[in-house]
Amino acid sequence: MTRPLQILLTLICAQSAFAQTASPEAPAKRIPKSLRTPTAANVAYGTHERQVLDFYKAESVKPTPLLFFIHGGGWVAGDKANPAELSACLAAGISVVSINYRYSWQAQLAGVMPPVKWPLEDAARALQFVRSKAAEWNIDKKRIGASGGSAGACSSLYLAFHDDMADPDSADPVARESTRLWCAAVSGAQTSLDPAQLKEWTPNSRYGGHAFGFMDPNDLKSRDTRFAEFLERRESVLKWIQSYSPYALVSSDDPPVYLHYKDQPAVGQPQKDPTHTVNYGIKLQEHCRSLGVECEVFYPGAPDVKHQGNAEFLIDKLKAP
Repeated sequence: MTRPLQILLTLICAQSAFAQTASPEAPAKRIPKSLRTPTAANVAYGTHERQVLDFYKAESVKPTPLLFFIHGGGWVAGDKANPAELSACLAAGISVVSINYRYSWQAQLAGVMPPVKWPLEDAARALQFVRSKAAEWNIDKKRIGASGGSAGACSSLYLAFHDDMADPDSADPVARESTRLWCAAVSGAQTSLDPAQLKEWTPNSRYGGHAFGFMDPNDLKSRDTRFAEFLERRESVLKWIQSYSPYALVSSDDPPVYLHYKDQPAVGQPQKDPTHTVNYGIKLQEHCRSLGVECEVFYPGAPDVKHQGNAEFLIDKLKAP
C-alpha cells in the first residue's frame, strides 16, 4: 500500500466525535451531511483542499454579527459540517462561518514545525478572509465571535488571546484584515499546550505533544502516546509553546470568553477525560481574572454562572447594544 493511500485510510478511520468535545477514544463514525444548506459552500480561503469554509447568511438589512466556528478533532481529524450553535445564531440574526483547515499531521509530513502552525494559522487566515468579504456578505466585521469544541476550542482561544496578526503594509488585502475577536465561547477547551502546566493541573494528562511533532504522522492513533517524551523535552519546544498556547497569550486587552465543560473540577487530581477536563477552564479563569479579562466557566454546579451555554453567551455579547 502506498503511503498516501495508507494516510487516507487512517484518516477515514479516525473521523469521530472529535468534531465536538468527545474523548479521543470515542468510536469512529461517519461525518453526517450538513443539516442546512450553506449560503456559500466550500469557499476557498487558500490553495490547499482543506482551506475552505461554509457561509450561512442571516437575513438582515443591517450588517450582522458573525459566529466563526472551528471544528474539533485534535487537529488531526474532523470537518466543518453542522457547526454547533448554527440554528440559534441564525435565528438571532447572527451569520455563521464554519471552516476546515489543514491538519497537524499534514504539516508534519510537509516538514512544517511546529505542526500546530498549520491549523492555527489557517484559522487566523480564514478569519481575515471572512472580514475581507464583509461588504459582500453583509457582516459587521467588528462583531465576530469564535466557537468550537476541543481542538476547535483551543484554536478559538488562540485567536481570542493573540495580538492582532494583521499586516497593514501587506500587498495582500486579506492579510491587512484584523484577527481580533469580539468574544469567544467554547466547549471542552484545552487552554494550555504546556506539558508542565498540564501535568500539574491534571496528573494523567496525555494531550498536546502532537502539536509540536511528538507523533507519528502516518499513525493518527499515536497522537496521545508520547506525552512523557513531550514533558521531558519541553525546553526544546518552549518557544513554540509560548507562541501557540492560549494560556501564555492572555493579556489585559483581550475579549470576554466563555468555557463550557461537563465534569467537576478537581485540580491536581487524575481525571476520567483529562483532554477535556474543566481543570483547564478553572486555571485559565484564575489567570484571566488576575489580568482583568472576563472569563466565565460553566460546569454542573458552577457558581456565578450567567449563561447556560455557548449560544446564550454568543448572542448576548454579539447582539448587545
